[in-house]
Amino acid sequence: MAVETLSPDWEFDRVDDGSQKIHAEVQLKNYGKFLEEYTSQLRRIEDALDDSIGDVWDFNLDPIALKLLPYEQSSLLELIKTENKVLNKVITVYAALCCEIKKLKYEAETKFYNGLLFYGEGATDSSMVEGDCQIQMGRFISFLQELSCFVTRCYEVVMNVVHQLAALYISNKGAPKIIETTGVHFQTMYEHLGELLTVLLTLDEIIDNHITLKDHWTMYKRLLKSVHHNPSKFGIQEEKLKPFEKFLLKLEGQLLDGMIFQACIEQQFDSLNGGVSVSKNNTFAEEFAHSIRSIFANVEARLGEPSEIDQREKYVGTCGLFVLHFQIFRTIDKKFYKSLLDICKKVPAITLTANIIWFPDNFLIQKIPAAAKLLDRKSLQAIKIHRDTFLQQKAQSLTKDVQSYYVFVSSWMMKMESLLSKEQRVDKFAEDLTNRCNVFIQGFLYAYSISTIIKTTMNLYMSMQKPMTKTSVKALCRLVELLKAIEHMFYRRSMVVADSVSHITQHLQHQALNSISVAKKRVISDKKYSEQRLDVLSALVLAENTLNGPSTKQRRLIISLALSVGTQLKTFKDEELFPLQVVMKKLDLISELRERVQAQCDCCFLYWHRAVFPIYLDDVYENAVDAARLHYMFSALRDCVPAMMHARHLESYEILLDCYDKEIMEILNEHLLDKLCKEIEKDLRLSVHTHLKLDDRNPFKVGMKDLALFFSLNPIRFFDRFIDIRAYVTHYLDKTFYNLTTVALHDWATYSEMRNLATQRYGLVMTEAHLPSQTLEQIFIERTSNNKHLNTINIRHIANSIRTHGTGIMNTTVNFTYQFLKKKFYIFSQFMYDEHIKSRLIKDIRFFREIKDQNDHKYPFERAEKFNRGIRKLGITPEGQSYLDQFRQLISQIGNAMGYVRMIRSGGLHCSSNAIRFVPDLEDIINFEELVKEEGLAEETVKAARHLDSVLSDHTRNSAEGTEYFKMLVDVFAPEFRRPKNIHLRNFYIIVPPLTLNFVEHSISCKEKLNKKNKTGAAFTDDGFAMGVAYILKLLDQYREFDSLHWFQSVREKYLKEIRAVAKQQNVQSASQDEKLLQTMNLTQKRLDVYLQEFELLYFSLSSARIFFRADKTAAEETQEKKEKEEETKTSNGDLSDSTVSADRVVK
Repeated sequence: MAVETLSPDWEFDRVDDGSQKIHAEVQLKNYGKFLEEYTSQLRRIEDALDDSIGDVWDFNLDPIALKLLPYEQSSLLELIKTENKVLNKVITVYAALCCEIKKLKYEAETKFYNGLLFYGEGATDSSMVEGDCQIQMGRFISFLQELSCFVTRCYEVVMNVVHQLAALYISNKGAPKIIETTGVHFQTMYEHLGELLTVLLTLDEIIDNHITLKDHWTMYKRLLKSVHHNPSKFGIQEEKLKPFEKFLLKLEGQLLDGMIFQACIEQQFDSLNGGVSVSKNNTFAEEFAHSIRSIFANVEARLGEPSEIDQREKYVGTCGLFVLHFQIFRTIDKKFYKSLLDICKKVPAITLTANIIWFPDNFLIQKIPAAAKLLDRKSLQAIKIHRDTFLQQKAQSLTKDVQSYYVFVSSWMMKMESLLSKEQRVDKFAEDLTNRCNVFIQGFLYAYSISTIIKTTMNLYMSMQKPMTKTSVKALCRLVELLKAIEHMFYRRSMVVADSVSHITQHLQHQALNSISVAKKRVISDKKYSEQRLDVLSALVLAENTLNGPSTKQRRLIISLALSVGTQLKTFKDEELFPLQVVMKKLDLISELRERVQAQCDCCFLYWHRAVFPIYLDDVYENAVDAARLHYMFSALRDCVPAMMHARHLESYEILLDCYDKEIMEILNEHLLDKLCKEIEKDLRLSVHTHLKLDDRNPFKVGMKDLALFFSLNPIRFFDRFIDIRAYVTHYLDKTFYNLTTVALHDWATYSEMRNLATQRYGLVMTEAHLPSQTLEQIFIERTSNNKHLNTINIRHIANSIRTHGTGIMNTTVNFTYQFLKKKFYIFSQFMYDEHIKSRLIKDIRFFREIKDQNDHKYPFERAEKFNRGIRKLGITPEGQSYLDQFRQLISQIGNAMGYVRMIRSGGLHCSSNAIRFVPDLEDIINFEELVKEEGLAEETVKAARHLDSVLSDHTRNSAEGTEYFKMLVDVFAPEFRRPKNIHLRNFYIIVPPLTLNFVEHSISCKEKLNKKNKTGAAFTDDGFAMGVAYILKLLDQYREFDSLHWFQSVREKYLKEIRAVAKQQNVQSASQDEKLLQTMNLTQKRLDVYLQEFELLYFSLSSARIFFRADKTAAEETQEKKEKEEETKTSNGDLSDSTVSADRVVK
C-alpha cells in the first residue's frame, strides 16, 4: 500500500556504486561453497553405500539387506478363476495340498530336524553330573509332543493326497468322471508327495542315528519307574502319573522305534464307509506307477551330471513313492526296482540333512524284502563294494577336483563381474538377460556340485567310520571356501543381481506366455467341441492369467498343475513342449535364486565335522600366503548358529551357542594365534641376538614363512566380536615385553629394540613400557667438599639407620624438617612482602592481564628478563649474588628439605618390606599373644609375644602404606599460607618465570664450571628448586594460576624462533663463506640449544614434582574429597584418624 502513495515521478537514485555487484559475488561465492560441501557430502554417502565390499563380509553386519523373494498377496481361490468350475475345484484342491506339504517340509527342516540333531549337544561328558540326562529329556518332552502332532498331521496330508488323486482316476467305467484324465498326469502332486515322504524318512534316520537321545530316553523311563514307586517323595499325584506314562509309551511307539515312515505307508487308505476305493483302483495304480517312472526318468538322466539341481532329493522321494505304491497295491515292477537300485552305483549315498546320510539300497531292501529276494546276492553285495571303492576313488581325486573347481569358480566370478559391470545395451537387451540368467544358474550349479561333494564325502567317512587323510581334509576345506566364495559373489553384487532378477523373470514369463499363446490358438482353431478340449483351453487360460503377475511360489505351482491338464490332446508339439519346460525350470530357479544359493552354500553340517578345524588352521598357518581365506571359513562356521537356536534340551539355546563359541575360540587360539605369537616373539629374539651363535637361520636352508600377511587381514567377525589377529599379537608382545622388563630392568634396551623391529618387520604398533631403565634410587649429594670425593646419602642408608636406631628417628627427622621449614618460610614471607618486590609483582600481574588476549595467553619471555635485570639493579652481595639468586637458593633449600622427607619415607618402606618378607602371609597374621596364653606360658613369654605382635602390626602397616609425610607438611602450612593476612604471598606465581630464568642461567654456569680447573661452585644437578616451587605452589593453591601463564610454552617458542633465525642466517652466510661469522653463529646456535634443553629438563622436573603434591586437584576439590571420606568413615563406624594424630605429633 505504501508504494502507491509515492509520487509517480519518484525514482531511486540510479548512480551505480558497485555495491550490488559485490553483494551478488559474495552470494555466488557462498552458493558455490555450499555446492562443493554438498557434493563432497553426497560423494561420502555414495562411497559408504557403494556396492563393493571388503574382506569382512557377513549378512549380519549389514543393517540393510535385499529380499528378492516375492510374496503372494492373493489367495488360491482368487488366483484360480476360470469359467470351468470343475477344473477350478480340482486345481484348487491340489494346489492347497501342495502348499500344505511345502509348509510342513519347511517346519521340519527348520524346527524338527535341528531340534533332534542338536539334542545332547552343548554339554561335555566331564561337565555332565548325574541327573542332567533326565533333566534334558524332561525339557525335551514338550518338543517330542509337538513332533508327534506334526507327524500325525503329515499322515493326514498323505492320506488326503492319495484320496484326492484316487478320486480323479476311477477304474469303474460306469461311474461319472470328475474331469477327463486320459493323458493328464499331475506329476507335480507326486513330487510333492515324495517330498513329504522324504521328511518322514529323514526323521526316522535322525532318530535311528541318535544314540544319545535313545540313552537319555531309557534313563528317563527308569527315573519314571522310581517315581512311580514313591510319588509322594517327588510331590507328584499318582493319578497324573499313569496318563503321562501312557503318553510316553505312545511317543516311543510313534517316534522312537523307527516306524514314522512305515506307519505312514501302512495306513488304511481304503475308506471303510464306502468312500474312495484306492487299492482296487487299477487306473490309479497305473497312473501312480507312470508318474513314478516319469519322475525317475528325469532323475536318472541328470543324477551325477553337472546340470544336476535337485535330482538327489527327488530320487529319495521316488524311492518313498515306490514303497508306498507297493504297500497300497501289492504289485512290484522287478525291472523298475532293479533300475532304482542301479542308481546306487552312480550315487552310493545321499545326505538327507546335516550329517545324516541315507543308503538307498538298505532302504529298498528293508522296506520291500519280497522284491529283494528276487535279486541275486551278488548284485546286492556289489553295491556295498562299490561304496567302498567310491570313497577310495574320491579320496584320490579330491585334490584334482579342487583344482578344477578352483578354475571353474574363478572364471565364473570373472564372467559375473564383467557381465554385471557392463552397460546394458537396448538393442541387445534380451540377449544380455539370457546371458545373465545362464551365469546366475551356472553359479548355483557350481554351488550345488561343490556342496554335494563336501557333504557326501565327509558324511560317508563318518558313517563308515574310516579315517580321513590330512590331504583330503585340506581339499574339503578348500571346497568349503569356494562354496562361501560363490555365496559372497552373489551377495557382493546384490544390487545388480536384484535388478537383473526382476528383468530376467519378466523375460522368462514372456517366453512362456508366447509358447502357451501358440498352443491356445491351436486349440481354439480346432472347431470340434468336447469337454476334454474345454478343460485344456481353461487350463491354458489359467496358466496365462497366472503368468501375468509376480513369479511367486503359489503362481508357479498353479501354472505347473494347469499345464498338467493343458498339455493333453497334443496341444503342444514336442519341439515346443521341451523349451517351455526348460523356461519354467529356469523361472523356478531365478525366482528363488537368493534362497536356493543360500541353502546350497549353507555350511551348517560343519558343526558335526568340526574336528577338521584344527587341521585347517595348521594348514593356514603353514601356508600364510593366502591367510585371507580365514574369512570364508569363519563365515561357514557361523552358518551353524541359526540351526542351534532350535535346540530345546537346555535352559536356553544361548548355552549351546556359548559352548560352541568357546570351543572354536580355544581351537583358534591353540592352533593359530598362540603359535603365531610364539613364532613372532622367537623371530624377534633371534633377530636381536644375532651376535650370539644360534641355530642356522639361512632361509635357503630352513625355509621362510612370511607371517606379516596375517597382520594385513581385516578383523574376522565371529559371534558378537571381531577377532583382530594384529591386535591379539600386539597385545601378547606388549604384555610379554613389559613383564620381562619388570623382572630384569637391565634388559630394557633389548626389548626396546625388539619393539622397533616388530614395527619395521610386521607393522605392529607397540606400546612403550615406560619403565625405568634401572631401579629407581633417590640420592642426596654433598654440594662442595675440600676432599677429592663427595659424600652421598641414599634410601639404603636411611633403611639401615632405621633398622639400627628404630622407626622413632623418622618422626624426629620430620619434626626437625618442620622446624627448618618454619624458619625458611619466615624469610620467604619477608622477601615477598618487600615493597620493591611486591610492587614489581603487582605491576607484572596487571600487565599480563592487559596483554594476555593479544599474546595468546602466554607470559612474555622479555618481561621475565626485565624483572631479573631490575632485581639485579637493587644491589648484589660480595659473592656477586642478586636478591633473586638468594630467593632461588631459599626455594632450593625448601625443596631439598621436602626431598629429604620423601627419602626418609622411602627408607622406612624399604626397611619395613625387608623385615616383613619373613612373614609367610600378610593377609593372615597369627596373634602370638593369644597362642601363648592358650598354652599357659610364663608372663615374660606373654609380654614377648605382645611385643612381637606389635612389631609385626607396625611393619605390616608401614610396608603397606607408610605415613604420608608430604600430605602432613602440606596440611600444616597450607591454612597459614592461604590466610587473608598473608595476601602478599598470592603474588608468588608471577615470580616463577623470572625465577626459572635465573635457575637455568645458574644451572648452565654450574655445569660449565665442571670442565674448568677451578671447580668452585660446580654442580651437575639441583632438583631441589623444582620440588620447592611445586611445594609452594601447592601451599598457595596456585597451580591453575601458574598454568594460565603458559610459561614453558612461551620459552619454547622463543628459543625455537631464534634457532630458526640463526639457521636461516647460516644458510645465507654459507654462500658468502665468512668463516668467523659462521663460527659465531654455530656457537650461538649451540648456546640456544643448551638453554632450550635446560628449560625442557626443568619443565620435566617440575611436572614430576607436582605429581607428589596431587597437582590435579585444587584446594576446594581436596576439601570436598576429604568431607566425602569422613562421611564414609562415619557410616562404616570406624575411626581412621591415625594420620591426623601423627600430624599433630609432628607439629608438636
